[in-house]
Amino acid sequence: MAELATIARPYAVALFRVAKDGNLSTWSELVSEMAQVAALADVQALAHNPNVSAKQIAATFLSVLKSPVNQEATNFIGALTDNGRLTLLPEIAAQFHDLKNANDGTADVEITSAFEMTDAQVQELTATLEKKFGRKLHPTVTVDSSLIGGVRVMVGDEVLDTSVRAKLQKMQVALTA
Repeated sequence: MAELATIARPYAVALFRVAKDGNLSTWSELVSEMAQVAALADVQALAHNPNVSAKQIAATFLSVLKSPVNQEATNFIGALTDNGRLTLLPEIAAQFHDLKNANDGTADVEITSAFEMTDAQVQELTATLEKKFGRKLHPTVTVDSSLIGGVRVMVGDEVLDTSVRAKLQKMQVALTA
């Protein structure tokens, strides 16, 4: 996994530099769409097919996209297919998204709750977390009943676990030590 991230990083940085000179939000949407298409099993099989040329792979890939594609994006896909890196697009998109967030002073937050949360609860929790982390957060909420109660929050590599399950695990460690 670390190797894929290392290989994808220069592509993501180069693409971000091009996108910064243009419309960053349009590029962000295009990169997300390209990542979704590249993750499809049929596209992965096409990209690894030795009987299909890089130009054919690029042309087929670009024809599947719904968003309009400019010359820079066409060149980017051409460079990826020429180097056999089209399947790296999901990782490139993730790194591109991280660069965009850093540029905007925002971050993604993954909130895992033991129970379904209302929109008002999510907004209140997000506002509290924004004060703690000092930046605008974009929440994604999932439900995991194994938490028993409370929430688990991930912002980048930071984790705040206030779930009942985490508290029980800490108590177990304390009692068995």
